Amino acid sequence: MTVVCPSPHHEDDVVLLGHGAGGRLTTELLDSVVLPAFDGQSGPLEDAALLPGHPDLVVSTDSFVVSPLFFPGGDIGSLAVHGTVNDVAMRGARPVALSVALIVEEGLPLAELRRVAVSLGEAARAAGVPVVTGDTKVVGRGAADRVFVNTTGVGQRLAGLRPSAALARPGDAVLLSGPIGLHGTTVLATREGLGFESDVVSDSRPLHRLVAGLAPFGERVHVLRDPTRGGLAAALNEIARDSGVAVEIEESAVPVPEAVRSACDLLGLDPLVVANEGCLVAFVAPSAAEGALAALRGRPEGRDAVRIGEVVAGGPEGRVVLRTLVGARRVVDMPLGELLPRIC
Repeated sequence: MTVVCPSPHHEDDVVLLGHGAGGRLTTELLDSVVLPAFDGQSGPLEDAALLPGHPDLVVSTDSFVVSPLFFPGGDIGSLAVHGTVNDVAMRGARPVALSVALIVEEGLPLAELRRVAVSLGEAARAAGVPVVTGDTKVVGRGAADRVFVNTTGVGQRLAGLRPSAALARPGDAVLLSGPIGLHGTTVLATREGLGFESDVVSDSRPLHRLVAGLAPFGERVHVLRDPTRGGLAAALNEIARDSGVAVEIEESAVPVPEAVRSACDLLGLDPLVVANEGCLVAFVAPSAAEGALAALRGRPEGRDAVRIGEVVAGGPEGRVVLRTLVGARRVVDMPLGELLPRIC
């Protein structure tokens, strides 16, 4: 997820956040260092920002440092396109252009760089979003890990769609467009050579066409979010916090592939906190729930979409609760730190 200031209307400590740390630690860093420097005010931190003076234009930027560069189902090039396209789409926008900057470590084999560039170009063409500008820098050995990619996406909001992390309302249905945990599990298994990487494939893919299918429901689509770093747990907690609502989800309704479940059991991970790159969460008004679910299922990217819960009235603001398989309830906390570093 790209973290941006909501809008322009909007002691020397050591940074101990590690590689891409997320959750509460990232929030503390943003609140204490980054946002004050940019005159950011309190408010929802969205996946993309509205351009000042141009409320129908959206911009998002992200940097990709995934290790390894290549993994089943994708690589750093295609992931950079998909991640940026999806961040723009989560504000209800149609992506129209991308910029790409490459930070290349001296000594990287040219064949690997070419493979990344070709994959990136193919992903952009497949998504129908052209790369219109960019930059390339080569740094000394050890100053980067092979290659890093920074992308910026610009989009135009679809008529009627105005989703925001702060717009969830009591009664909203919580929809999930597909299974969770595939991307983070795949990258970790490939990086560490855990032996089950052949059983899982990253779900990395663009979601803007899926969002376009929700456009007819207009402002009844309250929130869109792709649960990347921190997984479904982080996405739901951010929405509950920014909207000031309580969210309840059903464990039995959340689709977790068996290979992901087995890998998480082996590694002591909760699938709810494992990163995804090819599914989205939608909070929609009750009157639109069935239609929106059908619209998601009508697209290849959302054929496995399900309803996983709802926003409950009268619950503790900012809290996410999971109704377990045995009927108990447990609080789903915001992940503390980055459990799986360098997965995007």
